[in-house]
Amino acid sequence: IGNPPKNSQGTLGTPSGQQTQTKETHKRKTTQNKTNKNRQNKIEKLGKWNRIFLAILWTWTLLIAGTPYVNEENSTGDLSGSVGKYDNEEVIEMMNPISRFVYYLGDVNCHQLSHRSYEYNGNQMSFCARDFGIFLGLAMGFTYSLGRRIELTLPLIILALTPIGIDGTVQLLTVYESTNPKRIITGLIAGVATGIALKIIADSLDNR
Repeated sequence: IGNPPKNSQGTLGTPSGQQTQTKETHKRKTTQNKTNKNRQNKIEKLGKWNRIFLAILWTWTLLIAGTPYVNEENSTGDLSGSVGKYDNEEVIEMMNPISRFVYYLGDVNCHQLSHRSYEYNGNQMSFCARDFGIFLGLAMGFTYSLGRRIELTLPLIILALTPIGIDGTVQLLTVYESTNPKRIITGLIAGVATGIALKIIADSLDNR
């Protein structure tokens, strides 16, 4: 009996194209499994303070972003006020406990000018656009630093703070009025650098 016939690709039984595709699929699955395992290992290796910082930063950012949807539609009104003063007590005291906490901190720590703040569900956010950009940047910068060794040099810090410094100072001293996209972007840049600094602090606390 002669040998089994070979196909046109020279492979017994199975075309070489199918074998190649099977190998590539297996390779992709193996690579993906390794990536997922590495991510899981990074999370498991996080120290106590890294976990605490990470949880606080993202929880706080999501609370600020989500509370306008949690509140009753069109319930906040215009929250414009002054820093250091509880301007909107009557409105805030009518909110649910979580929203009340978030909006109270926003009321006493942010001017909450309506034209400098985003609005969702008919409700103004508890912090202005620039402040929200800073908080989001803190969470993103800290998360980006996980598993990475980043040196935060003085020139890099100055570079990150320059956009927010220029945009805010020029707006304060001249008739120039920034826009919310500019405010959130400049806040985001400054927040990312600060988030990296917080990661360095968390690492030092975990290494004690």
